[in-house]
Amino acid sequence: MAGSVESRLRVTRQQILAFRRRVGALDERMPMGSQSLRRAAWAGLQDSMPRAGLLSFHARVDGVEFSTLDDPSLAQLWGPRYHTYVVAKRDFALFSLGRLPENAKSRLRAAYMAERLHAHLKGTRMTDREVGRALGVGNALRYAATTGTVAIRWDGARAPTVWTVAAAEIDPADARRELARRYIHIFGPATADGFARWAGISRRSATGAFASLESSLLPIRSPLGDEWLLTEDEPTIRAGGTVAAPARLLPSGDTYFLLDGAARELLVPREDQRQRLWTPRVWPGAVLVEGEIRGTWRRSHHTVRIEPWARLSRGTRDAIEVEANALPLPGVERAIEVVWNT
Repeated sequence: MAGSVESRLRVTRQQILAFRRRVGALDERMPMGSQSLRRAAWAGLQDSMPRAGLLSFHARVDGVEFSTLDDPSLAQLWGPRYHTYVVAKRDFALFSLGRLPENAKSRLRAAYMAERLHAHLKGTRMTDREVGRALGVGNALRYAATTGTVAIRWDGARAPTVWTVAAAEIDPADARRELARRYIHIFGPATADGFARWAGISRRSATGAFASLESSLLPIRSPLGDEWLLTEDEPTIRAGGTVAAPARLLPSGDTYFLLDGAARELLVPREDQRQRLWTPRVWPGAVLVEGEIRGTWRRSHHTVRIEPWARLSRGTRDAIEVEANALPLPGVERAIEVVWNT
């Protein structure tokens, strides 16, 4: 895949962030429904922190409630990099079989673990801890997820429940190609190396997926260098600025800032602020204000602690508190307490 610098569409930081907010439904929430939930989880929503997936839906879809993750159109699995993800049930194969290793040894390991899991469960459901103890394995149990036969349910309080399902009839290469399309649409402009890191697959597999999409890709010159965008997304990124939402509270690991390397510098230019957002341990949430990340937040039960990086207007603080009070948490009869760490 190639493309001269002269032939590449040049885009700015502002265009990229506006594009990602627009395709990610962060400027305007979508109406509740299975289609909106699917669009919100187009590249999956990480759910490794309790309620993270639910809160990511809330930032993008109107009317999200504490029970939304029980919607029959959704499913959970060990997705990219074996983290817990929530996805549309109809997209289950993309986030599982789409990551099946091409390396023979790794593929056999996944198949062997899936066979052991299936034989032990015999159609029942158990926690991953129970299965792990019985089979004498730990996190290696998750290797089975790439066969497309392992589903989970995790509510954030106890160990995930695990069961087996029938694999979808789709070629893993086709699933990986569509997963790459999803990645480019949500994280674009993008590179094959970035896709490999995000999905937890080999660079060879990622490069192959991008090559198979070459006819539908547009060469881009971004502040980070030569990248790619779906050709169909060119009008959206050319459109530039949008009317950004007054405030959104994005949970730990939300897709919008699930970035690494130089991509973090593009989103948050100041190093001291990057260190506060992408911490060595558990990340806080991000406070998105009028299209820019302006601070972090954490929740403990019904207390939301917000740490702004600079002075915020009274109107902005009010907008953030409105978002905090609307979080879909259990025990809604209790009011949210917003604490400002200034």
